[in-house]
Amino acid sequence: MSPTEMSFGPRAWTAQDVRNDTSWIQRLSSEEVYGVRAALTHAKKLCKPLLEMEQADFPLNDAARQALDRAIAVTQGRWGMCLLKGFPVDEWSEADTKLAYWGLSLYMGVGRTQNRASQVMNDVRDEGGSYKVKGGRGYNTNAQLDFHQDSCDVVALLCRRTAKSGGTSKVISTIALRDEVQRLRPDLIPVLQQPFFHSYQGTQDPIQPPYYRCPIFGSDPEFFSARANRKNTVAVQRDFPEVPRLTQSQEEALDLLDQLMPSELLCFSMELERGDMQLLNNYVTLHSRTSFEDFEEHDQKRHLLRLWLSIPTSQPLPADWEEYYGDVRSGSVRGGVRGSSITEEFLTYERRQAEAMNMLHREWSPLIRKEDMEVIISALS
Repeated sequence: MSPTEMSFGPRAWTAQDVRNDTSWIQRLSSEEVYGVRAALTHAKKLCKPLLEMEQADFPLNDAARQALDRAIAVTQGRWGMCLLKGFPVDEWSEADTKLAYWGLSLYMGVGRTQNRASQVMNDVRDEGGSYKVKGGRGYNTNAQLDFHQDSCDVVALLCRRTAKSGGTSKVISTIALRDEVQRLRPDLIPVLQQPFFHSYQGTQDPIQPPYYRCPIFGSDPEFFSARANRKNTVAVQRDFPEVPRLTQSQEEALDLLDQLMPSELLCFSMELERGDMQLLNNYVTLHSRTSFEDFEEHDQKRHLLRLWLSIPTSQPLPADWEEYYGDVRSGSVRGGVRGSSITEEFLTYERRQAEAMNMLHREWSPLIRKEDMEVIISALS
C-alpha cells in the first residue's frame, strides 16, 4: 500500500457504524485453515526455536498467505481493525498454538519485544498481577483496563480460551475521538498535541530514562495518530517528582478523553471467541477490556496470545514520536519496549525478518538516554 493510497485509509467511525458494516470481520475458508494445519505439521517436525524460524519453516499455501495479507490490509484501511475468525485452536495444545501463531507472524511483520523480560509473545491471562501499581501491566491480571494502545503498528491477539464471564473487548476510533474533542473543546486539541510525560513502567532498556515524552494526538495533517494510556501518564506523576506537573489544561483534556472513550457513541464491544485473531492498528484505535471471572481448571482459564508487530505498510509517524518509537518512517521496524533481556538471537531474527518483509531497519539506539533526560528535566525546572 503506497503512502498515497494510505491517505484514503482509516476514517472516523462510531460504534453504530461497525455494527452496521461488518466488512472488518473475515472468516478463514477450509482451504486457508488447511494451509495453517499443514504448515504447523511441517514446523513441528523441525523443532526450531521460534526466533530461528523463517517463512520456509512454516510453509503456508497461497490461500492462507492471502488471508493474512487481507487482514493486515484491513487494519490499515477504513476501520483500523480486523477480526479474523476460524483458527482451529481446539485441535492444538498450548505449545502448538504458540508455534502456529509465531509461524503466522512471519508473514505479517516483525515481532517486537513487549515487557521487561524482552519477550516477543505474551500470554494474556490472569497470573495474579496487579494493574494500577508501580510497574503494573494489564495482560497478567483479570482487571478492567483503561483505554490504551500497544507500542507497535499492529497488536494481534489470538483467543485460545475464553473466561467464565467477562473479558469483553472494547475498541474506539481515535479519529472519531479527535473529532468529538474538536466539537466539544477545540481549545484542547493543541494541548493534546503537546508532549506529555509517560512512565515506561520499568520496561525500558537500562540505558534509557524511566519515562519518555510523546503527544497524545499527533499533529500530522495527513496521517492521524494517537497514543493514550492515562495509567502511565498518572504513574509518571506519582513515581517521579522531578517530572513537570500536569497543567490544568492537560488535566481537563485527559478528563474529557476519559469521559468520551467509554461513551455509547464511540465505544464498540466485541466478544472474542476461541479461534479469533483480533488485529488492531494502534495509531487509529484504542482498546480496553472489562474485568473477568475465570474457570477453576487451568486449561479452561481465559488465555490469549499477544504479538506486537511492525508491518511493511505502516503509516509515517510525527517527528516528535521518534523518542518513543525509535523510527517514524513508513514501513520501518519500530516500537516495542526493549526491556533488559534483548539477546543476539532476537537481533539476528529482527534483521532477517526485516529483510524478508522488505522493511526499513536500522540498529536500535535510543534517541534519549538517561543523561540526556536529566539535562532536559533540569532545563524545565
